[in-house]
Amino acid sequence: MAPIHPEVTYAERCNATEPEKNIIYFTINTPDIKGEPKLEIKPTEISFAAKAGDASKGVPEKEYAFDLQLYDEIIPEETKKVITSRAVLLILRKKEPRSEYWLRLTKEKPNRNWVKTDFSKWVDEDEQEGAEDPTAGMDMAGMGGMGGGMPGMEGMGGMGGMGGSMPGMGGMGGMDFSKMMEQMGGMGGMGGGMPDFGAGEDDEGDSDEDRVPEEEEDIEEISTSGAADKGKAKVSGLDDVE
Repeated sequence: MAPIHPEVTYAERCNATEPEKNIIYFTINTPDIKGEPKLEIKPTEISFAAKAGDASKGVPEKEYAFDLQLYDEIIPEETKKVITSRAVLLILRKKEPRSEYWLRLTKEKPNRNWVKTDFSKWVDEDEQEGAEDPTAGMDMAGMGGMGGGMPGMEGMGGMGGMGGSMPGMGGMGGMDFSKMMEQMGGMGGMGGGMPDFGAGEDDEGDSDEDRVPEEEEDIEEISTSGAADKGKAKVSGLDDVE
């Protein structure tokens, strides 16, 4: 079975005077992942490999893998991570504080076709001030002291015991998986259809105002008919007495 490239989505933040705000939100979309993925993070390279699926449950088995050369340097030991059965979310710390974004994510030009912009997290350079933190509510575990590699990935199947927070990223409490999945949107996906605003209307498009007079006429007709029936009943009763 030949490995396939998982979809990778990313978004950036930059700041020339506050180094901790120079980061990349890097998401690896890996549905049905199982076991511990192999992840190696170096200053200019990220390598990843994982298995997914479960034949016993009818979920096709597959292997994910990639080796990505980054456009510029990052600080591996400053990396933060969250791992779920559907995705691996990393926050990469850029080495050089700058007031502008990288020209692209990869050294290769252009980005590979499986590397896409994460529009759910992206903001323009001049709109960063006051922008919402897309990782708020997530418990991002740090990789401090692991150097350029990452031999083990703790936390698969649960987030318990994963402490740490990223400087400048605000407080991060317990993991809010529903919010994270909403933000990933399938990890960069812009899918979803428009809601059906016409639900509940009839084919002719009559409004409530159009229907009310008809209902009032029906009520009047029923009331008149009922009175007539009562009148007949009284006359009939008299006939019986005679």
